[in-house]
Amino acid sequence: MVSMGETTAREPLLAVEGVDFSYGRARVLRDVSLSVEPGELVALLGSNGAGKTTLLENVSGLSTPDSGAIRFDGEDVTALAANATWKRGLVHVPEDRKLFPEMTIAETFAIATPRGLDEETVSGLRERVFEIFPDLESRLDQRVGTMSGGQQQMVSMSRGLMSDPDMLLLDEPTLGLAPDLAADILDAIGRINEAGTTVLLVSQQALSALDIADRAYVLDNGEVTLSGPATELKRSDEVREAYLGM
Repeated sequence: MVSMGETTAREPLLAVEGVDFSYGRARVLRDVSLSVEPGELVALLGSNGAGKTTLLENVSGLSTPDSGAIRFDGEDVTALAANATWKRGLVHVPEDRKLFPEMTIAETFAIATPRGLDEETVSGLRERVFEIFPDLESRLDQRVGTMSGGQQQMVSMSRGLMSDPDMLLLDEPTLGLAPDLAADILDAIGRINEAGTTVLLVSQQALSALDIADRAYVLDNGEVTLSGPATELKRSDEVREAYLGM
């Protein structure tokens, strides 16, 4: 793996250490290691089929690595299921959204909100969502299935925020969206991060993701082949030609 630029020595919030994963005989992840520090926005780039979604599923507990370790906030979460990592503040927003079309936005928010929170805290979570996605405030009674793709993506990300996460795993949040809507979603992700939520962002829109990221990793055929500060990766002629199609 080629590493560009300086690395820091802060304790990571998320540490992926030598993870391997296979579907049957097909090896999908090969000795993958990466880290995300508290407050960072880190982009995970690569072509379709590079293993990005599989890595997020390993991290969130939707699947379990064949070998290696995953640590979140200092705890080994390698073998934990998704509901257990969610309770610890590690929240996965999947590529295909997985929304319930017959539910309203309000109902979607309700099922995502952790039990036991007082009304003031829940109200604060909602206000945070509406600061990022103000259009949703007037649509709380609208069924999710009647909304556009861009609006559904806003609901999916908002559902993640209603879980009061320490870290969001965002899998291709702009996939299938028109360029202007994709830009709006990326801007929202930047604001979510600026408000204090750590983010690991999977995206095929490399240049746009690098615009908002602090650092980035490039995944190719299940291996991390490049990593470094987003500004340096974006400036590198080698990276632009080999990985960004420029």
